[in-house]
Amino acid sequence: MNDNSHSQVAVITGGTTGIGLATARRLLRRNYLVAVFSQRRESVEAARDELAEEFGKERVFAQPVDLAVPGQIEEFFVVLRAHWGHPHALVCNAGVSPKGRDGALPFNEIHLQEWNEVLAVNLTGAMLCCQAVGPAMMDRGFGRIVLIGSVAARTRPKIAGASYVASKAALSGLTKSLVTAYAPFGITVNLVAPGRILTNMSGEPNTPANKAALAAIPAGRLGQPDDVAAVVEFLISREAGFVNGAVVDVNGGEFLPL
Repeated sequence: MNDNSHSQVAVITGGTTGIGLATARRLLRRNYLVAVFSQRRESVEAARDELAEEFGKERVFAQPVDLAVPGQIEEFFVVLRAHWGHPHALVCNAGVSPKGRDGALPFNEIHLQEWNEVLAVNLTGAMLCCQAVGPAMMDRGFGRIVLIGSVAARTRPKIAGASYVASKAALSGLTKSLVTAYAPFGITVNLVAPGRILTNMSGEPNTPANKAALAAIPAGRLGQPDDVAAVVEFLISREAGFVNGAVVDVNGGEFLPL
């Protein structure tokens, strides 16, 4: 890929660790200006310092944002527009997945508050971010949006709880609706569905859950954040302009749809 991305602005939610941080690195290498946010201030500051040291502080914008609080989302984009202008690309990567002592909470033990909190971050937060960037992308006649789903929403979930699975499945429907709304304006919207990826959320490689997941992956290994970031990098490139409404599975062959 050789498009000139200099001065283009990309926003990555949940961009301070794991898949989000790996995506930020790839886009910075392609000369994007990259804005990242997540809920924890310590994580934001650590990612900002790490990326700034490697790529220059003038190319990194980082701020704590709680996606469950719409006002914080709005404030982030107001500040970002004043700092760099309107984003060209949005990667909705942030997500939460509550766990019980031995893994996912049993369905009958899910409290309504937890259910609402998961959907607020994983689904409603993504929708609000899309609304924040969509109008300017329409005016520009160009935009790239990538939503990060999950293999758990594509097949029978083995580890994830119902609130997480429902929120990620809903992103597929949101993707289709966004394509209908945005495609005539030169905006692509695609969904990437990772399998078991080694991140803070999935834990150490030798946990029972990860060992069980590994046994089901024909590739013979668990995924790395950069495996997903590489796909995201392509989807927000100009070369991917005719890829719209796709669901891209990144799971080492664990799930093989027809």
